[in-house]
Order: sequence, then structure tokens, then C-alpha cells
Amino acid sequence: MSWSHLVRADAPHGNAPVAVAPSLLACDFARLENEIKGVERAGAEFLHLDVMDGHFVNNITFGPVLVEAIRRVSTVALDTHLMIERPDRYIDAFLDAGADILTIHIETSADARRDLRAIRDRGHKSGLALNPDRAFPDVIKAVPEADLLLVMSVFPGFGGQSFIESTLRTIEDAARFREREGLSYAIEIDGGINPQTARRAREAGVDILVAGTAIFRTPDYATAIDAIRGT
Repeated sequence: MSWSHLVRADAPHGNAPVAVAPSLLACDFARLENEIKGVERAGAEFLHLDVMDGHFVNNITFGPVLVEAIRRVSTVALDTHLMIERPDRYIDAFLDAGADILTIHIETSADARRDLRAIRDRGHKSGLALNPDRAFPDVIKAVPEADLLLVMSVFPGFGGQSFIESTLRTIEDAARFREREGLSYAIEIDGGINPQTARRAREAGVDILVAGTAIFRTPDYATAIDAIRGT
């Protein structure tokens, strides 16, 4: 499936080989609109929204209400990552709030193929995520229903963790399987991404790089995004 309609035509790097999705969890929420507009001006193709419920992960972030507010001020696609139990109960709520891509975890979905189809049936992009202690064979049956495969390179819950090297193998396996089976899902990585780990992830076959502190803890968002993208 084509992703072209989700990337702004005027984005500085709209045709770049990889896209960057700043994770808003690392931004200054007291200046949320300014932070959103800042990374959009800096060339971000997506915004990554981490939804945590305090059950699947040991943290609580936000729900559909904030996604709806972000949608009102953002001009780029919202890449919404559900780190929650029973994601099937919340698919409609997050899509109604404005999520463009909705990603569920293989660990929490009772029927991942069903849930991915439910997202697609509403005309949105479906994403399937797996934690670092999972391998690509764990998602191989469901991934044909996904438009995006999100490989977590840290254990979800909190930002600022160190990159887990073994996840590069998962990306390589996913890229080989995609080519062999003639599939078109994008491969995304999230966790511990900085210019150095981003380079290795790109070499492994990643299409979308999620980064939080490596962008929002720098004085120049455009420079940080370019460094992660490798441009």
C-alpha cells in the first residue's frame, strides 16, 4: 500500500529513503503546540504518539482526547502506538480521534490479524509491534495484514533507554521476508535511536526511525532530524 498520501508534499525530505517520526513523549508538554510545529518545520514526516495504559507497560501517558488535540494542530500523519491491553476495544476511539497509523502489540492482541484488518477496513494504516524479547517468527503469521512493522529496540514504558543490539537481526529478518514474499509493509524502529544507532538501523533495512530525546533534547531540531535520517 502506498504511503505517499501520508507524507506532506512540501516536506523538506518527502522523498528521502527513510522517514523520521519524533516521539512526542519526549517533548515539553507545556509547549506542546510549539513543539509539534517545531519538528514539522524541521522536516519530520510523522509524529509518533506513545499510548500507555499502566498495565502492559509500567507507565501511563494519554488517550484519544490528547490525540484529537494533536490532530487539530498537526499537519503531518499521526503514528499512534498502542502499548495497551486489549487494543481491540480502543481501535475506533483512536481512529476517530485522528490517528493515521494505528499500531498494536502482538503481545496484547488476542487476534492480531483480526485487529489489523479492523484498522484497514476503516481505511487507515495498520501497524504491528513486537518487544525486544520477541523474534520475527513471532509475527510472521500476522504481518501480511500489517502496513507497518514496529520493532521495539528498548522495552516500552520510558524514554532514554539504551539501544538493544539484537533487534537489528529482527529488522534484517523482516526485510528479507518482505522481499521474498512480495509484501510492502514499512519497517519502523523505536527506542534508543540517535545518529549512531539510526545509521545501523538504516543499514539493516528500516524505513521509519522514531526518536525522542535525540531530537527534543537538542537546540536545533532540523539538525537532529537530518543526523538521524543520515542526510
